Amino acid sequence: MNRTYSRKKPGTMTEKTSSPAMNKESLPSRTKVPLDDEEETKHFQRVVAAFESYKSHLSQKITVTKQLLESLPDHQQHLLRNYKGSFSELGRCVEHNQNLLDFIIKDVEYMFENTNPSGLNEPNGPKPSVMDIERVQTTLKQFVRDWSEEGKSERNACYQPIVDEVVNNFPPASCNTQSIKVLVPGSGLGRLAFEIAHRGYTCQGNEFSLFMLFASNFVLNRCNGVNLYSVYPWIHQVENNMTADHQMQQVYFPDINPNSLLKNGASQFTMAAGDFLEIYQNPEDWDCVATCFFIDCANNVVDFIEKIYDILKPGGVWINLGPLLYHYSNMTGEFSIEPPYSVVKEVITEVGFVIEKEEVGLKTKYGQNPHSMLQYEYRSVFFVCRKPTDQYQLTREDNTNHTITNPSVIV
Repeated sequence: MNRTYSRKKPGTMTEKTSSPAMNKESLPSRTKVPLDDEEETKHFQRVVAAFESYKSHLSQKITVTKQLLESLPDHQQHLLRNYKGSFSELGRCVEHNQNLLDFIIKDVEYMFENTNPSGLNEPNGPKPSVMDIERVQTTLKQFVRDWSEEGKSERNACYQPIVDEVVNNFPPASCNTQSIKVLVPGSGLGRLAFEIAHRGYTCQGNEFSLFMLFASNFVLNRCNGVNLYSVYPWIHQVENNMTADHQMQQVYFPDINPNSLLKNGASQFTMAAGDFLEIYQNPEDWDCVATCFFIDCANNVVDFIEKIYDILKPGGVWINLGPLLYHYSNMTGEFSIEPPYSVVKEVITEVGFVIEKEEVGLKTKYGQNPHSMLQYEYRSVFFVCRKPTDQYQLTREDNTNHTITNPSVIV
C-alpha cells in the first residue's frame, strides 16, 4: 500500500538559507514570500541535482586530501601508509552511497499525487550549493536514526515516549483509533509518524525539506522488505574516528518492512510537503499534534505554539519532546527569537494550553555516530498539554485540585 504524498499550497518547499546582512534601518522579515510554480520547480531541480552531485563533491575532497599526503616527505608518507591506503575503500563507499541516492531520486518527479515538476534534466538547470550537498549527507545519516537497528536507542529515547502518550490519551480499547487524527510536523524520514499509524491511528507527517521527503518516500513506498539497502553514513565525518573501519561502517535499512506493518491498509497514513505554518489553515481539525525535535526549527517559536493550539480540537493533545537549539539563531539576516524554556512554558499556558505532564533533563541524541570520540547529548524536555474544552475550563476554575492542573515534573 503506497503512502500518499501531496504538495500543499500555499507555502514553499524551499529550504531556508541565510540572507544578506541587514542594514541598520531594517530587520529580518517574519514572513516568507511564497514561491511561484516556476521557482518551486527550480528548487526541486536543485535538490535533485544535489543528490546527483554527491559523488563528484566527495571525490573532489578525497582527491585534495590525497594530494596533500603526496606532498609530504617520503618518510612521512610511509608513516601514514595505512591512512593513505584507506582512500580506495573510502572511494568505494562514496560510489555505493551515490548508487543509493540515484535510486532514491529515480522517478521522484512523480512522488506527489497533485503535482509533477517538469524539466528535471535540463542541462542548464540550477546548480546545488555546498550547503545542499551537506543536506544530502545529513539525509543519509537520517536513515540510521529512523530506519536501522543501529538507530533503535535514539528512537527509544525520542519517539517511544511520544507514541506511548498517544496510546495513553487515545486508548485503542476505548476509542476508534482510525477516527483519531494525529499530525506529526517535521516528520523527517517518517518513522515517528509510521509508528503512530502502525497502531491504527489516522496520521499525517508534514515535512518542509525535499531532501527528507525524497528519502522518506523511498523508504515508505519502495522498500518492501527488511534490510534491503545499506548506506555508509559516517564517511563524511573525518574527525574523531577511532579507526578507519568505524568511519566506513555499513548500516542496513529498513529494520522493519514498512509495507507489511501497516496492516494492509487498516490505518490511514499520508505525508504532506510544505511549511507547517502555511498549509494547516483549518481550525480545530486534529485530535493530537506530536512534535519531536521540531519547535526550535521556527523563526518564532510562538508562531508554532499558536498554530498548534489553533488546529487542535477542543480537548486535543499536544505531545512534544526535544531541545531548544533554535536553528536560525546564528543565521545572518534571518528573523529569530530564542526564549528559554521557562518563557516557552509561560507562552504555552498563556495561549491556553494546560500542561498535564512535564519531564526535563531527558538524555537524547540526534544522528550520532556511536563510535565517534565526540558525542553530543541533549537534555531534552518532554511535555503533554491539552487544549481545554469549555466544560474542562469550567471544571478547572471550580476545582483547583483537579489532577490535570498538577503536572508531574521529573528533574
